Amino acid sequence: MLARLFGRSFTDILSGYRVFSRRFVKSFPSLSAGFEIETEISVHALELKMPIGEVETPYFARPEGSESKLSTYGDGWRILRTIMTLYRIERPLWFFGAIGGAFALLALVLGIPLVLTYLEIHQVPRFPTAILITGLGIFAALNVFTGLILDTVVRGRREVRRLAYLAYPAPGV
Repeated sequence: MLARLFGRSFTDILSGYRVFSRRFVKSFPSLSAGFEIETEISVHALELKMPIGEVETPYFARPEGSESKLSTYGDGWRILRTIMTLYRIERPLWFFGAIGGAFALLALVLGIPLVLTYLEIHQVPRFPTAILITGLGIFAALNVFTGLILDTVVRGRREVRRLAYLAYPAPGV
């Protein structure tokens, strides 16, 4: 899902060790606490097109008698919610554009029979439906323009984060 929404991903974002450069740590605005932080770290690195390396580590079975603190559905829901929140924040044009597109499509589906009826009898017999279609069209346009405005803001924020990242020398330099 991360690869589909953000263009690229990792082999596994939820396990393994993480090693960060000073540049990364200084540019990362940690907003999450708990299990969601791994997702947030991954999206931050992907959005700023940072160099990423992965090293496979072996997995072993859980020792006998030990119990996992993880909850498949609870933690999965938290991670999914975090991914969608980060998608809304990092890609607002696509997020709000999809919502606007859905409302525009609904308005179109409801509007076609109304227009066909008007062309036949030159009257609008379902006036409440016409009002609903108008509202859906306005709501669709508002969502698209909200996405456009927020996309401009996000680009500026991304540039500032990238400059904060580049303000520190690369490792080994």
